Amino acid sequence: MAGLTTPVIVAYMATTVYADQQAASGGGGGQPAQPTKAQELDELQSEYTHFMLIAMAATCALYFAWKSFLRLTSHIRRLHGMTNDSQRYFTRDDHRMAWFKRNIVDAPLFRVRHNREFQLSRAINMGTLPSRFQALCLVGLITMNVVLCVLHIPFSNDIKTYGDTLRNRTGTLATANLIPLVILVGRNNPLISLLGLSFDSWNFFHRWLARIVAAESLAHFLSWLFTSAEERGWATIVAGFHTSRLLITGLVATVGFVALVLFASSPLRHAFYETFLHFHILLALMAFIGLWYHLDGLPQKSYLAAALVAWGIERFIRLAINIYRNLVGGRTTAKAEALTGDATRITLKLARPWTFRPGQHVYICIPSVGLWTYHPFSVAWSEKEHLPTDEKGLVMTQQDVLSVENETISLLVRRRTGFTDTLYKRAAKGVDGRVYLSAFVEGPYGAIHDLDSYGTVLLFAGGIGITHHVPFVRHLVQGYADGTVAARRVTLVWTIQSPEHLEWVRPWMTSILQMDRRRDVLRIMLFITRPRSTKEIRSPSATVEMFPGRPNIQTVVDKEIEQQVGAMGVLVCGSGPLGDDVRRACRQRQMISNIDFIEESFTW
Repeated sequence: MAGLTTPVIVAYMATTVYADQQAASGGGGGQPAQPTKAQELDELQSEYTHFMLIAMAATCALYFAWKSFLRLTSHIRRLHGMTNDSQRYFTRDDHRMAWFKRNIVDAPLFRVRHNREFQLSRAINMGTLPSRFQALCLVGLITMNVVLCVLHIPFSNDIKTYGDTLRNRTGTLATANLIPLVILVGRNNPLISLLGLSFDSWNFFHRWLARIVAAESLAHFLSWLFTSAEERGWATIVAGFHTSRLLITGLVATVGFVALVLFASSPLRHAFYETFLHFHILLALMAFIGLWYHLDGLPQKSYLAAALVAWGIERFIRLAINIYRNLVGGRTTAKAEALTGDATRITLKLARPWTFRPGQHVYICIPSVGLWTYHPFSVAWSEKEHLPTDEKGLVMTQQDVLSVENETISLLVRRRTGFTDTLYKRAAKGVDGRVYLSAFVEGPYGAIHDLDSYGTVLLFAGGIGITHHVPFVRHLVQGYADGTVAARRVTLVWTIQSPEHLEWVRPWMTSILQMDRRRDVLRIMLFITRPRSTKEIRSPSATVEMFPGRPNIQTVVDKEIEQQVGAMGVLVCGSGPLGDDVRRACRQRQMISNIDFIEESFTW
């Protein structure tokens, strides 16, 4: 909603400034020479650029206020639910809020499809559709840039007048858009925690901002090209490319930005991710260096400098944290185990302890497998060793503890192509199907979803998506026993192809099933889609059940609504079709129940 109003506000402010300047330009005799029409238009471009950046910041501020209200509501709900088993007041939602979630926030762009990928073949992936809320914000962003590019440009005049103005306007806006473009792609983007939007969402806007920058850069170049051709002829232009550094560097920057967008298209990105990653960095360096020299002596260089400073700060923070976490006080090592079902369990022994929260992910680098590249994975488990004691059974000093205390985090990685395939083969060739390697781990990131305030929590996982849910299950069961969460019903629905996949999480689930008061709050439903025989489908207990085939998502959701306690949080992590099915089931019941739909995905 804020995204739609942004271009209207910007256009109104820009028109007001222009009208004020026109009024101020009229005067009697003896006044200084008035600026020409072209000068006035050139002055307006800086105003428009500032309005654009302010409008983006204002939209984020409005969304922050909205999220702060929701966080306050969740906190109050959690405090109420900690001591109230019925939580009846929160089982129904306000009808206006329910309508807003059903039709805007949680809605796909059209009917059902959102994260289900468009695939021309197994090797060619065309990407996904944005949600309705993302689409509204995107429309506002594109409209704002289009309006500011052409507002008050006298297209009825000669080509030189409007061509020069369009050239300056598009070039300035393209450079200014680099500031949010760089901020949004950073892993330490402060807006992730402030606004509660995932890195995946910001990556979506990063890609579209890149397309806008490329389009404005191309418009900047073409407007100069045709204006110069009209004025001086094509021969002069060709000669200028051999002698003018301004023209050469501008061409390099334009080619770099356009190539970045073309080579980052979904089919190429998915088919050749490692190659895409390296080309992306090289093309970005080429475009930024070319633009830096192209803007020598121009005021627009300050926008580029701001973008480079933001990029440099984020990279410095990542490097400093990486060195501190992996090299200060020891070395991080990884134990990779090849599991049945083409999965690898990675246990990272950290050089330094850290605080882990459910829903977080890390980036790992194993130089002997993937050279210098980092890959993101959800953290499935975290453990700390017991405090060491001396021979008399007394706890050692804090300094001694820090010197020997170890912490491990575990990841579950599905074997696909590239890094994951190489790692699986390396582990399979090791002794007992495991291998020990040096590693670097960066993070943790994420943890923007908090389930502590929901009386009913329903978790849907598909295949390897269970890694995201296991920490939430342990946290909620422990919180129920300690009386620190509102959860009174926690249901885990996990869909897998074969019972062999249960081995992926067996040690962790065994630990959870042995937790205090687990039977009072946790129920697990396992769906096996490709069992070898019906004898494999045996439910261990009333709280851990196994079923053949795929779950009926709507039936599972309706059953939870019948026994709902307080507000219901529904979290899904799995394939695109699973996420879309769960989204549809929740939206169909949001008008009769207080349901918050949460999807964990990474559409790289």
